[in-house]
Amino acid sequence: MPDGLGPALRTPLVDRLALVGMGLIGSSLARVCRRKGIARKIIAADLSPEVCARVRELGLADEVAESAPAAVAQADLVILCAPVGAMEAIARKVGPHLRAGAILSDVGSVKSAIIAAVAPHLPEHVRFVPAHPVAGTEMSGPDAGFASLFLDRWAILTPPPGTDPAAVSTVVDFWAAAGSHVEVMAPAHHDLVLAITSHVPHLIAYNIVGTAADLEEVTQSEVIKFSAGGFRDFTRIAASDPTMWRDIFLANKEAVLEMLGRFTEDLTALQRMIRRGEGDGLFDLFTRTRRIRRGIIEQGQETAAPDFGRGRADPAD
Repeated sequence: MPDGLGPALRTPLVDRLALVGMGLIGSSLARVCRRKGIARKIIAADLSPEVCARVRELGLADEVAESAPAAVAQADLVILCAPVGAMEAIARKVGPHLRAGAILSDVGSVKSAIIAAVAPHLPEHVRFVPAHPVAGTEMSGPDAGFASLFLDRWAILTPPPGTDPAAVSTVVDFWAAAGSHVEVMAPAHHDLVLAITSHVPHLIAYNIVGTAADLEEVTQSEVIKFSAGGFRDFTRIAASDPTMWRDIFLANKEAVLEMLGRFTEDLTALQRMIRRGEGDGLFDLFTRTRRIRRGIIEQGQETAAPDFGRGRADPAD
Protein backbone atom coordinates (compact mmCIF):
# COMPACT_ATOMS: atom_id res chain seq x y z
CA MET A 1 0.00 0.00 0.00
CA PRO A 2 1.42 3.46 -0.89
CA ASP A 3 2.75 5.35 2.13
CA GLY A 4 2.54 8.82 0.57
CA LEU A 5 6.28 9.40 0.88
CA GLY A 6 6.95 9.31 -2.85
CA PRO A 7 10.01 7.87 -4.60
CA ALA A 8 13.43 7.51 -3.04
CA LEU A 9 15.98 10.28 -3.59
CA ARG A 10 18.38 9.84 -6.49
CA THR A 11 21.29 10.98 -4.35
CA PRO A 12 21.49 10.75 -0.53
CA LEU A 13 21.39 14.10 1.28
CA VAL A 14 23.69 12.79 4.02
CA ASP A 15 26.62 10.41 3.73
CA ARG A 16 26.73 9.17 7.34
CA LEU A 17 23.78 9.80 9.68
CA ALA A 18 24.05 9.03 13.40
CA LEU A 19 20.87 8.63 15.44
CA VAL A 20 21.42 8.70 19.19
CA GLY A 21 18.32 7.26 20.86
CA MET A 22 16.19 4.68 19.07
CA GLY A 23 12.72 5.16 20.52
CA LEU A 24 9.67 6.25 18.52
CA ILE A 25 11.31 9.26 16.86
CA GLY A 26 14.75 7.74 16.29
CA SER A 27 13.38 4.51 14.86
CA SER A 28 10.93 6.42 12.65
CA LEU A 29 13.79 8.53 11.31
CA ALA A 30 15.78 5.38 10.59
CA ARG A 31 12.82 3.91 8.72
CA VAL A 32 12.09 6.99 6.61
CA CYS A 33 15.79 7.54 5.84
CA ARG A 34 16.07 3.94 4.68
CA ARG A 35 12.81 4.16 2.72
CA LYS A 36 13.70 7.45 0.98
CA GLY A 37 17.46 6.96 0.67
CA ILE A 38 18.10 10.13 2.67
CA ALA A 39 21.36 8.82 4.14
CA ARG A 40 23.93 6.53 2.55
CA LYS A 41 24.72 4.94 5.93
CA ILE A 42 22.71 4.98 9.17
CA ILE A 43 24.50 4.45 12.48
CA ALA A 44 22.34 3.93 15.57
CA ALA A 45 23.10 4.14 19.27
CA ASP A 46 21.03 3.75 22.42
CA LEU A 47 21.79 3.56 26.11
CA SER A 48 19.71 0.39 26.46
CA PRO A 49 21.35 -2.88 25.35
CA GLU A 50 17.86 -4.34 24.85
CA VAL A 51 16.92 -1.51 22.49
CA CYS A 52 20.18 -1.94 20.57
CA ALA A 53 19.51 -5.66 20.20
CA ARG A 54 16.00 -4.96 18.92
CA VAL A 55 17.30 -2.36 16.43
CA ARG A 56 19.63 -5.04 15.05
CA GLU A 57 16.78 -7.55 14.82
CA LEU A 58 14.60 -5.05 12.96
CA GLY A 59 17.43 -4.05 10.63
CA LEU A 60 16.80 -0.36 11.22
CA ALA A 61 20.42 0.73 10.86
CA ASP A 62 23.48 -0.24 8.87
CA GLU A 63 25.43 -0.25 12.09
CA VAL A 64 24.53 -0.27 15.78
CA ALA A 65 27.41 1.33 17.64
CA GLU A 66 28.63 0.26 21.05
CA SER A 67 28.30 3.79 22.39
CA ALA A 68 27.10 7.25 21.42
CA PRO A 69 30.67 8.58 20.98
CA ALA A 70 31.45 5.68 18.62
CA ALA A 71 28.27 6.35 16.64
CA VAL A 72 29.01 10.02 16.00
CA ALA A 73 32.75 9.82 15.34
CA GLN A 74 32.59 9.97 11.54
CA ALA A 75 29.01 11.21 11.07
CA ASP A 76 28.12 14.15 8.87
CA LEU A 77 24.77 14.66 10.60
CA VAL A 78 24.05 13.65 14.22
CA ILE A 79 20.51 13.78 15.60
CA LEU A 80 19.93 13.41 19.31
CA CYS A 81 16.62 11.54 19.73
CA ALA A 82 16.61 11.32 23.52
CA PRO A 83 14.42 12.81 26.28
CA VAL A 84 14.99 16.51 26.94
CA GLY A 85 16.52 15.82 30.34
CA ALA A 86 19.20 13.56 28.85
CA MET A 87 20.44 15.99 26.20
CA GLU A 88 23.18 17.66 28.25
CA ALA A 89 24.72 14.37 29.37
CA ILE A 90 24.74 13.07 25.79
CA ALA A 91 26.24 16.31 24.44
CA ARG A 92 28.98 16.15 27.06
CA LYS A 93 29.84 12.59 25.97
CA VAL A 94 29.70 13.04 22.20
CA GLY A 95 31.02 16.61 21.87
CA PRO A 96 34.73 15.73 21.84
CA HIS A 97 34.13 13.00 19.24
CA LEU A 98 32.28 15.06 16.63
CA ARG A 99 34.31 15.57 13.48
CA ALA A 100 35.08 19.00 12.02
CA GLY A 101 32.16 20.34 9.99
CA ALA A 102 29.63 17.92 11.45
CA ILE A 103 26.05 19.10 12.00
CA LEU A 104 24.43 18.31 15.34
CA SER A 105 20.65 18.48 15.67
CA ASP A 106 17.99 17.11 17.98
CA VAL A 107 14.24 16.40 18.15
CA GLY A 108 13.41 17.87 21.55
CA SER A 109 10.05 19.51 22.27
CA VAL A 110 11.72 22.38 24.13
CA LYS A 111 14.37 24.48 22.42
CA SER A 112 15.73 27.23 24.71
CA ALA A 113 16.63 24.78 27.48
CA ILE A 114 18.22 22.32 25.06
CA ILE A 115 20.34 25.02 23.43
CA ALA A 116 21.53 26.17 26.85
CA ALA A 117 22.32 22.59 27.87
CA VAL A 118 23.94 21.34 24.66
CA ALA A 119 25.81 24.29 23.08
CA PRO A 120 28.50 24.66 25.80
CA HIS A 121 29.68 21.08 25.16
CA LEU A 122 30.16 21.42 21.40
CA PRO A 123 33.50 22.27 19.77
CA GLU A 124 33.64 25.38 17.60
CA HIS A 125 34.00 23.24 14.47
CA VAL A 126 30.52 21.68 15.00
CA ARG A 127 27.41 23.34 13.55
CA PHE A 128 24.38 23.17 15.86
CA VAL A 129 20.89 23.29 14.30
CA PRO A 130 18.22 22.43 16.91
CA ALA A 131 14.96 21.04 15.55
CA HIS A 132 11.58 19.77 16.71
CA PRO A 133 9.40 17.48 14.60
CA VAL A 134 5.85 18.16 15.80
CA ALA A 135 4.82 14.55 15.46
CA GLY A 136 4.56 11.50 17.63
CA THR A 137 2.22 9.00 19.24
CA GLU A 138 1.65 7.80 22.78
CA MET A 139 3.73 4.69 21.94
CA SER A 140 7.46 4.33 22.52
CA GLY A 141 10.36 2.08 21.65
CA PRO A 142 11.92 0.94 18.35
CA ASP A 143 8.90 -1.17 17.39
CA ALA A 144 6.61 1.88 17.62
CA GLY A 145 8.26 3.79 14.78
CA PHE A 146 6.99 4.04 11.21
CA ALA A 147 8.30 5.77 8.09
CA SER A 148 5.33 8.08 7.55
CA LEU A 149 5.31 9.54 11.08
CA PHE A 150 6.54 12.93 9.84
CA LEU A 151 4.52 13.05 6.63
CA ASP A 152 2.72 16.41 6.28
CA ARG A 153 3.66 17.35 9.85
CA TRP A 154 5.72 20.37 10.83
CA ALA A 155 9.40 20.34 11.70
CA ILE A 156 10.47 23.54 13.48
CA LEU A 157 14.11 24.60 13.35
CA THR A 158 15.52 27.04 15.92
CA PRO A 159 19.13 27.78 14.91
CA PRO A 160 20.97 30.10 17.32
CA PRO A 161 22.17 33.45 15.92
CA GLY A 162 25.21 33.07 13.69
CA THR A 163 24.51 29.47 12.69
CA ASP A 164 26.02 28.52 9.33
CA PRO A 165 23.24 28.99 6.70
CA ALA A 166 24.50 25.94 4.77
CA ALA A 167 23.99 23.76 7.86
CA VAL A 168 20.47 25.13 8.35
CA SER A 169 19.73 24.42 4.68
CA THR A 170 20.91 20.82 5.08
CA VAL A 171 18.62 20.23 8.05
CA VAL A 172 15.71 21.89 6.23
CA ASP A 173 16.27 19.57 3.27
CA PHE A 174 16.56 16.57 5.59
CA TRP A 175 13.16 17.14 7.19
CA ALA A 176 11.55 18.02 3.89
CA ALA A 177 12.81 14.71 2.47
CA ALA A 178 11.25 12.95 5.48
CA GLY A 179 7.89 14.42 4.43
CA SER A 180 7.67 17.39 6.79
CA HIS A 181 6.77 21.02 6.27
CA VAL A 182 9.59 23.11 7.72
CA GLU A 183 9.45 26.37 9.68
CA VAL A 184 12.31 28.36 11.20
CA MET A 185 11.70 30.45 14.33
CA ALA A 186 13.40 31.80 17.44
CA PRO A 187 13.80 29.28 20.30
CA ALA A 188 11.83 31.34 22.84
CA HIS A 189 8.94 31.81 20.41
CA HIS A 190 8.90 28.07 19.69
CA ASP A 191 8.66 27.32 23.41
CA LEU A 192 5.73 29.70 23.88
CA VAL A 193 3.83 28.34 20.87
CA LEU A 194 4.36 24.71 21.88
CA ALA A 195 3.41 25.46 25.48
CA ILE A 196 -0.17 26.21 24.40
CA THR A 197 -0.47 23.82 21.45
CA SER A 198 1.15 20.78 23.06
CA HIS A 199 2.51 21.06 26.58
CA VAL A 200 -0.49 22.52 28.43
CA PRO A 201 -2.95 20.17 26.62
CA HIS A 202 -0.87 17.22 27.81
CA LEU A 203 -0.81 18.63 31.34
CA ILE A 204 -4.60 19.00 31.29
CA ALA A 205 -4.98 15.45 29.98
CA TYR A 206 -2.82 14.04 32.77
CA ASN A 207 -4.85 16.01 35.30
CA ILE A 208 -8.28 15.03 33.92
CA VAL A 209 -7.42 11.34 33.87
CA GLY A 210 -5.93 11.58 37.36
CA THR A 211 -9.05 13.34 38.66
CA ALA A 212 -11.32 10.66 37.22
CA ALA A 213 -9.18 7.92 38.73
CA ASP A 214 -9.35 9.58 42.18
CA LEU A 215 -13.12 10.16 42.33
CA GLU A 216 -14.50 8.37 45.37
CA GLU A 217 -18.09 8.40 44.07
CA VAL A 218 -17.14 6.73 40.78
CA THR A 219 -15.18 3.51 40.53
CA GLN A 220 -12.28 3.10 38.13
CA SER A 221 -14.15 0.26 36.45
CA GLU A 222 -17.03 2.66 35.70
CA VAL A 223 -14.59 5.26 34.35
CA ILE A 224 -13.21 2.66 31.96
CA LYS A 225 -16.55 1.06 31.07
CA PHE A 226 -18.49 4.26 30.35
CA SER A 227 -15.71 6.38 28.84
CA ALA A 228 -17.09 8.75 26.21
CA GLY A 229 -15.06 9.94 23.22
CA GLY A 230 -13.69 13.04 24.93
CA PHE A 231 -12.33 11.15 27.93
CA ARG A 232 -10.91 8.41 25.70
CA ASP A 233 -8.96 11.05 23.81
CA PHE A 234 -7.57 12.44 27.05
CA THR A 235 -6.43 8.94 28.07
CA ARG A 236 -4.60 8.53 24.76
CA ILE A 237 -2.62 11.71 25.45
CA ALA A 238 -2.11 10.80 29.11
CA ALA A 239 -0.57 7.47 28.04
CA SER A 240 2.47 9.28 26.62
CA ASP A 241 6.00 8.57 27.86
CA PRO A 242 6.24 9.80 31.50
CA THR A 243 9.99 10.46 31.33
CA MET A 244 9.70 12.59 28.20
CA TRP A 245 6.84 14.70 29.54
CA ARG A 246 8.36 15.15 32.98
CA ASP A 247 11.46 16.58 31.28
CA ILE A 248 9.41 18.83 28.96
CA PHE A 249 7.43 20.43 31.78
CA LEU A 250 10.54 21.09 33.85
CA ALA A 251 12.56 22.42 30.90
CA ASN A 252 9.80 24.70 29.60
CA LYS A 253 8.30 25.65 32.94
CA GLU A 254 8.23 29.43 32.38
CA ALA A 255 6.21 29.22 29.16
CA VAL A 256 4.01 26.41 30.52
CA LEU A 257 3.22 28.35 33.70
CA GLU A 258 2.43 31.46 31.66
CA MET A 259 0.03 29.58 29.39
CA LEU A 260 -1.42 27.67 32.36
CA GLY A 261 -2.17 31.00 34.03
CA ARG A 262 -4.02 32.18 30.93
CA PHE A 263 -5.91 28.90 30.82
CA THR A 264 -6.89 29.21 34.49
CA GLU A 265 -8.26 32.72 33.89
CA ASP A 266 -10.30 31.52 30.90
CA LEU A 267 -11.55 28.51 32.87
CA THR A 268 -12.73 30.82 35.65
CA ALA A 269 -14.62 32.91 33.10
CA LEU A 270 -16.21 29.73 31.73
CA GLN A 271 -17.27 28.67 35.22
CA ARG A 272 -18.86 32.08 35.70
CA MET A 273 -20.86 31.76 32.45
CA ILE A 274 -22.17 28.34 33.45
CA ARG A 275 -23.05 29.50 36.95
CA ARG A 276 -24.92 32.54 35.64
CA GLY A 277 -26.64 30.65 32.85
CA GLU A 278 -25.06 32.80 30.13
CA GLY A 279 -26.05 30.64 27.16
CA ASP A 280 -25.10 33.24 24.55
CA GLY A 281 -21.58 33.49 25.94
CA LEU A 282 -21.15 29.71 25.93
CA PHE A 283 -22.48 29.49 22.37
CA ASP A 284 -20.06 32.19 21.17
CA LEU A 285 -17.10 30.45 22.81
CA PHE A 286 -17.98 27.05 21.36
CA THR A 287 -18.45 28.62 17.92
CA ARG A 288 -14.95 30.15 18.04
CA THR A 289 -13.35 26.92 19.16
CA ARG A 290 -15.16 24.98 16.46
CA ARG A 291 -13.53 27.23 13.86
CA ILE A 292 -10.10 26.31 15.24
CA ARG A 293 -10.88 22.62 14.75
CA ARG A 294 -12.00 23.24 11.18
CA GLY A 295 -8.84 25.24 10.49
CA ILE A 296 -6.66 22.35 11.68
CA ILE A 297 -8.48 19.99 9.31
CA GLU A 298 -8.25 22.44 6.40
CA GLN A 299 -4.47 22.68 6.86
CA GLY A 300 -4.14 18.90 6.72
CA GLN A 301 -3.00 18.46 10.33
CA GLU A 302 -6.00 16.21 11.06
CA THR A 303 -8.95 14.64 9.26
CA ALA A 304 -12.68 14.89 9.82
CA ALA A 305 -13.02 11.10 10.00
CA PRO A 306 -14.67 9.49 13.06
CA ASP A 307 -12.47 9.03 16.15
CA PHE A 308 -10.57 12.16 15.13
CA GLY A 309 -9.17 10.40 12.05
CA ARG A 310 -6.92 8.21 14.15
CA GLY A 311 -5.81 4.87 12.80
CA ARG A 312 -3.02 2.49 13.66
CA ALA A 313 -0.41 5.03 14.58
CA ASP A 314 -1.54 8.60 14.67
CA PRO A 315 0.56 11.67 15.27
CA ALA A 316 0.26 13.34 18.63
CA ASP A 317 2.34 16.30 19.80
